Amino acid sequence: MITTKYVVAAAALATFAATAAMAAPAKPQPNADKCYGISLAGKNDCAAGPGTSCAGTSKRDYAGNSWKYVAKGTCASIRTPKGHGSLKPIVG
Repeated sequence: MITTKYVVAAAALATFAATAAMAAPAKPQPNADKCYGISLAGKNDCAAGPGTSCAGTSKRDYAGNSWKYVAKGTCASIRTPKGHGSLKPIVG
């Protein structure tokens, strides 16, 4: 007989596993650049700063500490409401 205790434990484990899988960094893309400051909230490929783990965890649009893969050589030409993309983290 399955008790509530086991059901809750199984649900917690499944939730943890799903969250861990989503928060992994995007696979390396050798023909792409990491472009900071261009991703929308929850759509970053990685590096979203304190309080986040990785891919899909940014909390705000165009965060300077989160990046998204883009075609090589195109990052600086990408414009957002907060400025251009950067190959390095944007401070401030």
